[in-house]
Amino acid sequence: MNTEKSQKLMLLVRAAMIAALYVVLTFIANAMGIASQVIQIRFSEALTILPYFTPAAIPGLFIGCLLANILTGCAVPDIVFGSLATLIGAFFTYKLRKNKWLAPMPPILSNVMIVPFVLLYAYGVRPLWFSFITIAVGEAISCGLLGMLLLFTLNKYRSALFPVE
Repeated sequence: MNTEKSQKLMLLVRAAMIAALYVVLTFIANAMGIASQVIQIRFSEALTILPYFTPAAIPGLFIGCLLANILTGCAVPDIVFGSLATLIGAFFTYKLRKNKWLAPMPPILSNVMIVPFVLLYAYGVRPLWFSFITIAVGEAISCGLLGMLLLFTLNKYRSALFPVE
């Protein structure tokens, strides 16, 4: 297999692994009852720092979130717009990859700007201002705290896990 095909296959495999891991971690958080509380903590959201390491994480996170939302029985607006929030966050994390401290900011901001409206229109969660606060806190824990712990852990093994792409 030539090098270009090999690289494309590796990108696809990484994206699929990230998507599968996102789904599994979402199911774990759901089973623990912490993914749908007032402050939602999804372990899978920690993975949103992965575009810092690899562009394969962008489609992987989007597909993982899409599948997780479908498989956990979310409303259609949540499936569509929640997954788009993850895609937007992943894309901008990749764009800001030169500064590791910025890695969790795009997914936090995209979720804070989109998900409260999803909660309002898909599930009738009110008041809207409270959803902005609770989503911000949950994303700060999931992406900011857990995501940065993951980033620093993976950074130690970066060359083995994420060869230059």
